[in-house]
Amino acid sequence: MKILVTGKNGQLGQQLQKQVPAHTTVIAHGRDTLDVADKEQVFTVLQQVRPDLVINAAAYTAVDKAESDTDQAHRTNARGPENLALACRELGIRLIHVSTDFVFDGKQSHPYLPGDSRKPLGVYGESKAHGEEAIEAILPEAIIVRTAWVYDREGGNFVNTMLRLMSERDQLGVVADQIGTPTWAGTLANNIYALAQNPKARGIYHCTDAGVASWYDFAVAIYEEGKAAGLIAKEKPVQIKPITTADFPTPAKRPAYSVLDKSRLVEDSGIELNHWRPVLRKILAI
Repeated sequence: MKILVTGKNGQLGQQLQKQVPAHTTVIAHGRDTLDVADKEQVFTVLQQVRPDLVINAAAYTAVDKAESDTDQAHRTNARGPENLALACRELGIRLIHVSTDFVFDGKQSHPYLPGDSRKPLGVYGESKAHGEEAIEAILPEAIIVRTAWVYDREGGNFVNTMLRLMSERDQLGVVADQIGTPTWAGTLANNIYALAQNPKARGIYHCTDAGVASWYDFAVAIYEEGKAAGLIAKEKPVQIKPITTADFPTPAKRPAYSVLDKSRLVEDSGIELNHWRPVLRKILAI
């Protein structure tokens, strides 16, 4: 199988290049060689490469900046998927597109199913919802994988930010009233490849690690596992205080509850999901 991956420099893009299955060739592009919002370039590159599958990991993910950078967010997150869907339809290529929990408003108290209504709270979620809708209209046999709270050992993410702050400060306040599931980028990559191996897979899937946490729970775990892994000095005490969303206002509203139901993914991928805490422990120990 020949797979073209977009967004090669992001956390997921990097893991998709590291976790390549047997008998698979991955050709990865960053924005410098494939801008998904450039329709002509998308068609040209896909015609040249002629992959069996495109995995779209390209995204505008600056959630707060998107509130003022509306055009760029929609350019990448809505027009980009639309262009890929059009090209894949014309050339007979499968498409897997990566989306987000931000398409939901977070107002329910039980895990979101793939078919639940999109009700984004801000520009980022709205742009991603529009990307999903474009794909469904143009290429209904495509796969959309929603995920949440993604991190890796490298790059800009909550884990690395917390490790840095915990080394610099003695006290941190972390939001405790937003609930979701931390997700290692490698989990996401592995499950995307598992879906790619299933010719019958289509439609929307949810993928995170297993379990539930608040950002505060996640921060406490990072502190404890970071110390155990020697990433934070053992003699360095850090007091982590739970705070509310109101205590830490941001330009973009976040969903208060964004736990995703993964049952369809488990059924169609054949992969058993691991709880986020031991996954975090393993990644920090690397």
